[in-house]
Amino acid sequence: MTEKPTVALLGTGIMGTGMGHNILAAGLPLRVWNRSADKARPLAAAGAVLAADPADAVRGADVVVTMLGDGTHVADVMAQAADGLAAGQVWAQMTTAGIDQGDLLALAAQHGLQFIDAPVSGTRQPAESGQLLVLAAGTPAALAVAQPVFDAVGRATNWVAESADGLAASRLKLVMNSWVLALTAGGAEALALAKGLGVDPKAFLDAVAGGPLDSGYLQVKAAAMLAEDWTPNFSVSNAAKDGDLIVAAGKASGVLLDVAAAAAARNHRAAAAGHGEYDMAATYLASFDHAKE
Repeated sequence: MTEKPTVALLGTGIMGTGMGHNILAAGLPLRVWNRSADKARPLAAAGAVLAADPADAVRGADVVVTMLGDGTHVADVMAQAADGLAAGQVWAQMTTAGIDQGDLLALAAQHGLQFIDAPVSGTRQPAESGQLLVLAAGTPAALAVAQPVFDAVGRATNWVAESADGLAASRLKLVMNSWVLALTAGGAEALALAKGLGVDPKAFLDAVAGGPLDSGYLQVKAAAMLAEDWTPNFSVSNAAKDGDLIVAAGKASGVLLDVAAAAAARNHRAAAAGHGEYDMAATYLASFDHAKE
């Protein structure tokens, strides 16, 4: 391997594009592929090699990064990449895919890949500024290869003790996202209730500001809701998908997650009303769209 690992980035959506620019800024050679090639062209213009297909992208890469929609998408794309994979390559699986990744682990074993479970915490802005938190579980040997990539995209790497199934980082990510979904849904419902009761929503935000009930996240998401600014940082559809993964993980471990289930349902309802590509702040709209059904 060269001092600066060559990186293959599969998936250049909201998160992948920001990550790709920071990988390039760190001086790492980058090959990119996306199902819609137009979304990868800005990275090509910035110096990345635009690959014709996943196999072309991963061929000769030291680190393969997957940042795609869900686990099914990852499995499909990595199957397409099979002809370009080589034993010993490090696969940093950074898509939030839950704890049911047996097919991905089997694929890694089949091709002799060094698998790192590496979901990230953060949305568009941290991805663009290289301030993601990388949650990672894998071997020290894989870390040595992947660390320059994680340093490029993140403010820190939290190496999680490996679990028997190799998915300790994904487990932590689901716990973190359960909190994010609860905060977003709770804030949305509080503002919706204020509107329904004829209460100035800013009076609510002012009442909690600076106290133990306040949070920076609440203030940011509430500002977006009140301004009806749905510019996507993390979409409603992705929030619904993650909610489903959280509920399924809870069920598999014997934990009933009422709030997570309700948050997932809110996001599914918002997506069904046509808001799927909006920022997850648009879960606020789910309090009112039901009246149209």
